[in-house]
Amino acid sequence: MPVNLPPLDPAQLHPVPGVTLGIGSAGVKTPGRKDVLVMVLTEGTRAAGVFTQNRFCAAPVRLCREFLGGDKAIRALVVNTGNANAGTGQDGENRARTICAALAEKMGLATEQVLPFSTGVILEPLPHEKIIAALPGAIADLKADNWAAAASAIMTTDTAPKAASKQVVIGGKTVTITGISKGAGMIHPNMATMLGYMATDAAISQSLLQKMVKYAADRSFNSITVDGDTSTNDSFILIATGQAGNTEIAAADSADFITLRDAVTEIAQVLAKAIIRDGEGATKFMTINVEGGKTREECKAVGYAIGRSPLIKTAFFASDPNLGRILCAIGYSGVENLDVNTLEVWLDDVLVARDGGRVASYREEDGQRVMKKEEITITVKLNRGQENATVWTCDFSYDYVKINADYRS
Repeated sequence: MPVNLPPLDPAQLHPVPGVTLGIGSAGVKTPGRKDVLVMVLTEGTRAAGVFTQNRFCAAPVRLCREFLGGDKAIRALVVNTGNANAGTGQDGENRARTICAALAEKMGLATEQVLPFSTGVILEPLPHEKIIAALPGAIADLKADNWAAAASAIMTTDTAPKAASKQVVIGGKTVTITGISKGAGMIHPNMATMLGYMATDAAISQSLLQKMVKYAADRSFNSITVDGDTSTNDSFILIATGQAGNTEIAAADSADFITLRDAVTEIAQVLAKAIIRDGEGATKFMTINVEGGKTREECKAVGYAIGRSPLIKTAFFASDPNLGRILCAIGYSGVENLDVNTLEVWLDDVLVARDGGRVASYREEDGQRVMKKEEITITVKLNRGQENATVWTCDFSYDYVKINADYRS
């Protein structure tokens, strides 16, 4: 079961003017399952994205990069689960392009106006005929208030759908932001297997939209780790339909840009943390705050080293305060010229280490009291600068091994 992840309430998800969503059943992996999502975007919509840095990136990722870099406006997205279409070479790219062409024909669009996405098993041919056959049903299902169903349709090993929504006022106009994501395993930057789609009806320039999606990703989906594996398919797309009626945001230092950027980042963080709370086999949710670094990058390096350590994650699962493993991870994090005698390590409100070793006041029972909690904060104070970063992770349980051992079954 997810760690303190509340059930999704569809009524809390605001429709985004200019976006409709439809669900279809292709039975890619499981017969009868709703496993295809189509999103249709109104004319004038802008889209931006960030993608996996895995060199073995999937065919849909390659096409998305190509189409987003082209001169045609994106007007639709098509997503399938059950098959990643990764490690499939040129044949996989051809199949993904065929799906885009099929949806484009039905919607009166050009092939390059459709972005494809896939998630599931790697190294298996994509059954594109099944997906194309499911498109009419998805198109018939297009609705503005279909976000909750869309969140369920893109799940793989997730045990719960993930979605979030909010509204802010920009330039005297109410602006809506709604997003969905999927992911539970193979989660690690860059990107942290996850898919994320967020839409707003705000009017914003293309260049600032790309700037915003990267900013939000760096502080959300690129700040989580379940198992240290960077997927082949990770994609985070930010859509702006421009339907809210606000004056187009065109300056990065404007109050309107900052308001929208912070709201988008907030929703992205909710979705990213939901992925960790639903991490495969997770029983603990851990927040790792690294403070006082010279750069944000070195703070994140320390956070990642702690967050992806199997030894630390298994100790947290067992509620065993074997906290020397945290010091070990900090030591191999790669921070140059790190003086371990100046840093501090805290477990919630318990000071564990200072001056290069365990503090005299630390008691094993205090560490165990914290370790038994479902949500735990690890704070590392480097005391060498003013930068900070946060990484979110979960523990490793027996179920993580079972889920991944049986993934293709």
